[in-house]
Amino acid sequence: MSVDGSAHAPRRMPTMRDVAEQASVSPMTVSRVLHEDPRVSSTTRDRVLAAVDALGYRRNEVARNLRLGSKSGLIGLVVTNLANPFYSQFALGVEAIAGANGLRVVLTNTDEDPERERVLVEELSARRIDGMIVVPSGADHSHLDPLAPGGVPVVLGARPPSGLPLDCVLVDDFGGARSATAALLAGGHTRVGFLGLPPSVWTSSERFRGFCVALEEAGVRLESRYVRVSQRTIPAAEEAARALLSLRRPPTALFCANSRNTLGAFRAMSQVAPSTALAGFDDFELADVLGVPLIVAAYDPRELGRTAMELLLRRMSDEDPPLEPRRIVVPATVVHYGG
Repeated sequence: MSVDGSAHAPRRMPTMRDVAEQASVSPMTVSRVLHEDPRVSSTTRDRVLAAVDALGYRRNEVARNLRLGSKSGLIGLVVTNLANPFYSQFALGVEAIAGANGLRVVLTNTDEDPERERVLVEELSARRIDGMIVVPSGADHSHLDPLAPGGVPVVLGARPPSGLPLDCVLVDDFGGARSATAALLAGGHTRVGFLGLPPSVWTSSERFRGFCVALEEAGVRLESRYVRVSQRTIPAAEEAARALLSLRRPPTALFCANSRNTLGAFRAMSQVAPSTALAGFDDFELADVLGVPLIVAAYDPRELGRTAMELLLRRMSDEDPPLEPRRIVVPATVVHYGG
């Protein structure tokens, strides 16, 4: 509101055309002045610069860099699900290192759609970004080839490359799931359920593999009726957990492949079988105040983001001969909450 109580609409950013009108010249003349064209007279230059100051006009440096073929100072970050808290923390890690190096991050979301990912990657490349960090949603990574026309340096996060020599930073999905499941089994449980994402998701398949190996090492047979692998949301996980806990011989413990499945399982347990033991992959806020014993395979998503950005800076250094691709695995540590 203004001093006299009237409302004002948000101020529109001035354009080059606005500057041209203010200075009574053409937009092309404004452009020539801003690009320090010596053919523009000093009188016209002074008039245009006065209009720039009066209007508070700022050049679109990204567009300017694109025209000049210069670096944009932008990094693309492509993730699969912004609703997942993991990705906000991952992005903060990327941004911390990017910002410290004078770069800005453009964040996009694929919603686990490989075709949408392909389109977003093409659009980012068309903007001549300096590099890209991608959490791939499918198994075909051909559109990420940095040697293709228009290609840029690429680092993969959370999932490894397929058919391309790309840098990547991963979580120890297998080892973390194996250790957390082993902790459940050490408590005497022989009927253990699994809640996870579809096996086509690399992280889910690795965590399921760790779960299975832990069962095998403890001499416990895997029962397919205790496995549910299609839950992407907390309500879906709650419904799947409720179905498992309502079986005639329900599992006495549940291992959940990510935090959304853990929270869904907790909701179902609190209503159906509160004595069920619970373990999950991914730490999350307030995990320590749920009021039940909880085992978590924990790691630092920001560390993943920081490491991914450091790998990208290394890849953007244009070393000759090309650097060998690196694969860095961040460990997962088993944490016990509650009683």
